[in-house]
Amino acid sequence: MKIVLATRNDHKVSELQALLAGAGVEVIGLGAFPALPEELPETGDTFVHNALEKARFVFEQTGLAAIADDSGLEVDALGGRPGVFSKRFSPEGTAAGNNAKLLDLLIGREDRTARFRCVIAVVGPKGAETSDGTCEGALGRSVRGAGGFGYDPLFWPVEAPGRTLAELSMNEKNAISHRGRAAVGLVDVIRRCL
Repeated sequence: MKIVLATRNDHKVSELQALLAGAGVEVIGLGAFPALPEELPETGDTFVHNALEKARFVFEQTGLAAIADDSGLEVDALGGRPGVFSKRFSPEGTAAGNNAKLLDLLIGREDRTARFRCVIAVVGPKGAETSDGTCEGALGRSVRGAGGFGYDPLFWPVEAPGRTLAELSMNEKNAISHRGRAAVGLVDVIRRCL
């Protein structure tokens, strides 16, 4: 079973392939479709809307079942921001820029609780479904760790005391991550949509 993950982010492709290992699903990224635009449509103000919008677009353009996720960091002290704007939080939209902006906004704040939230949408010839997951934690005061991507070096998950997401192995991260939790039962969702 071949399915297109609506991203050019090789880290996400690797994560999802690992999560679906042994399920008979081959995950390919948008790198296999150079004619598709670099940026996929994301016009919603919710993770559900954006995930479904991207998956539908890729399904229509490729003719293959598609998976898209929209995920982000919700910081309690910032009223849930950056949320759906996590990827584009800073003017430069890079991990370093986003992390620096977040740290600046949290200077002097004691409440550093946050969560990663992920919605995964599957669109295929038989319909569309979504699944979601969260990972609770708190934000550190500096980046730590070389693994992961995005906000991982700042995020201290409740379920891995003393380490950031960027300090966990891929298997450890997948067991507790928002994306890993949203992917639970994903094979059944994919089969229903194909």
